[in-house]
Amino acid sequence: MSEAAGCPIYDSHAHLVSDDLVRYPRANIPYLPRPDGKPKVVTPGTVGFPGGMHGPNPVNEKPTAEQMHQWMAEEGVVGIAAVQKGRIYGTDNSYIMDAADLFPDEMRAVIIVDPMEEKTIPLMRDGAQRGIAGIRFFPANIWDTAAWLRSPESAAVWQFAEELGLVVDVEGPSREAWRETMEVIENYADRFPRLSIVLDHLYAPVVTDPDFGIDSRYDGFAARDNITYKFTCLNMDVFREQGVKPEEVLRRAVDFYGADKIMWGSDIGTSSGTYKEMVARAVDSSRLLNEEERRKVLHDTGRRVFTGWAG
Repeated sequence: MSEAAGCPIYDSHAHLVSDDLVRYPRANIPYLPRPDGKPKVVTPGTVGFPGGMHGPNPVNEKPTAEQMHQWMAEEGVVGIAAVQKGRIYGTDNSYIMDAADLFPDEMRAVIIVDPMEEKTIPLMRDGAQRGIAGIRFFPANIWDTAAWLRSPESAAVWQFAEELGLVVDVEGPSREAWRETMEVIENYADRFPRLSIVLDHLYAPVVTDPDFGIDSRYDGFAARDNITYKFTCLNMDVFREQGVKPEEVLRRAVDFYGADKIMWGSDIGTSSGTYKEMVARAVDSSRLLNEEERRKVLHDTGRRVFTGWAG
């Protein structure tokens, strides 16, 4: 148990990366230019980008499974969703599944799939047999996320995930595509009511808006019990750049969605800071929550969704 938090901690979003470049080669997928010519907006401090409140040399640790196991013990983290690092490995999920296999009582893999690849359905079947927690849609260099997600190939993947009992984790779209993509996700939530859907990074709220952009625009999400949300250190990196207090955003998210729909994720491997710092930021961000809400956000919700934990 984390003494500072007063409860155990579950990390719903931890990226693991191997240091064995021969066995697990890195694809290192680049950011491609957008068709409309607009630049890719990257928060300073994430994935090594300098600048902003993070300074010229931000820390971006990319732990192996063994390193993560040690850090978890040091910080009172009882389990993680080990999320495939898409920009490094693409849909080659070899390492994230092997990594989780090393510590099955602590780590469950979330693999990245591309519905357009023929290997996806067999990969999901094999992954389910190995005990993965879920699949992730990561629209790297996908310019029409809604069309990609609503395609017949994608629908088959969502349906198979429900049949296998796998979580579907969705990386948020660009701000231009958020509403159309939201409608697609809501449709799947209704179509597959037994399917657990997790939206990364609070679905990228606009923190400069009133109520931090978490308002009636998201009533459809809030009304669906099978949709939950990650509050991550990537969110906190964005808040830091905007001069926004993370505890106030988290308070608003819990008020709007409910603590049983919010889970903390470190985003280690992408966001800035050491793991110790990330856990400390998570605990500090929960200062406006009551004890029950804090436990749900820092532990219960994530562990329940990704492992089936029932207390």
